Amino acid sequence: MEEISLFLIFLSVLAGYLLGIVSGLLPGVHTNNFALALVAFSPFLAEKGVAPFYIALIILSNAVSHTFHDIIPSVFLGAPDGDTALAVLPGHRLLLEGAGAEAIRLSALGSAGSVFTSMLFLLPFSLFFGAFYPYIQDSMVWILLTIVFITIASEKNGEVEGKKGLGLLAKYKYKAMALLLFLITGILGLFAFSREDLLTPIINFGEASMLLPLLSGLFGASQLIISLFTGSEIPEKSISKFELSRKRILRGVFTGSAAGSLVAWLPGVSSSIAALLVGLFVRSDFDRRPIKKEDSEPVPGERKSSLFSDSRADHQTLESSKEFIVSISGVNTSNAIFGLVALLIIGKTRSGAMVAINDILGIESLGFQIIMLFFAAILLSALFSYFSTVWIGNNAHHMLRKIDYTKLCTGVLIGLAVMVYLFTGLFGLFIFIISTPIGMLPSFMNIRKSHAMGVILLPVISYFLQYSF
Repeated sequence: MEEISLFLIFLSVLAGYLLGIVSGLLPGVHTNNFALALVAFSPFLAEKGVAPFYIALIILSNAVSHTFHDIIPSVFLGAPDGDTALAVLPGHRLLLEGAGAEAIRLSALGSAGSVFTSMLFLLPFSLFFGAFYPYIQDSMVWILLTIVFITIASEKNGEVEGKKGLGLLAKYKYKAMALLLFLITGILGLFAFSREDLLTPIINFGEASMLLPLLSGLFGASQLIISLFTGSEIPEKSISKFELSRKRILRGVFTGSAAGSLVAWLPGVSSSIAALLVGLFVRSDFDRRPIKKEDSEPVPGERKSSLFSDSRADHQTLESSKEFIVSISGVNTSNAIFGLVALLIIGKTRSGAMVAINDILGIESLGFQIIMLFFAAILLSALFSYFSTVWIGNNAHHMLRKIDYTKLCTGVLIGLAVMVYLFTGLFGLFIFIISTPIGMLPSFMNIRKSHAMGVILLPVISYFLQYSF
């Protein structure tokens, strides 16, 4: 390989970092879009003297930067991507409590912390998956079914009243509704993904993804409509300083990093499923429905919450929402880092970015020096991304609070519909329209919205069942 230029390394990391801001802030634009575009342009760039190594650095830095900035539209606009879908409800809740800027700062801290925490898992996970990966791959169906079982079983029990038989039904009614929601969204996912070839984007910016209309409807538009119905508004004051205990922050970083590092090795398992696992460690119903503010009466001496039915539980629920934001950010960043590790150890690509890097360089070219430079690029991109994420979060709240919340929600809803139509066509818009009322079901069932991740889990389980048999 030709002599490496530190200046070109810096420029490559900077370029990838800036692309990550773009892909993170613009719903519907993903790192895979830029990765595929760079692969297509790599021969032309090579003719201009840009070595493939620097192109790979841009792609890697873009992937890391994206995981920092993609939380911002989820919190402020209710516009999720595949990795931040579960963050919409707790993030939106914090926004309406005046803690939107704090949520973004916590997210940036979770991502930055996961960069360093992931290094602790690097050696043990590499040794473990290097030795046992074939056995784990053959057991994926049972692993995923176990995740589904634990998630549904962890749903709260109902109140037991009346006769013994009816009491038993009441006790398990929420678990039954959780299973029903999982199946409804799972069937929706099976239907949608089996017809992904019907997507006809108006703007062809890379390969159209069915995740955009599905997740925008289930987790984005549905929450915005509920917020409109509940008469919510963005408070004038914004909290930006940390009001989360050090214990919860550290736990959020550790659980998110561990979950993201684990699923990066598994085929067909995205970081959104890792986020589902993380939610089991946050011991509060941070993703339950908000209700009308007039439905709750404050405890004397406490401020009235605009979102929760039991004001005595407000503090605990807000704390859990904040911890989950830390965790899910850690999941996404560690997942991006371990995507590279999985490529090195088992030779498998788990993301579009890693596919692109493998196509450009090939794993046989990844010597010790290049690997060390890759990790240095990850650290530098993370450093840039932390400060820009915090800065954008602080300023976004100040701008949004000047806008009428009803008009903001209405505008975002229209924007989501237009975005879905532009990037996925009429069939994508049809899926978006179907997904939106289904995404509102957890609010009326009073169950956790995370069960709607059946839209991804059931198709993945179905795929592995076909693979196994």
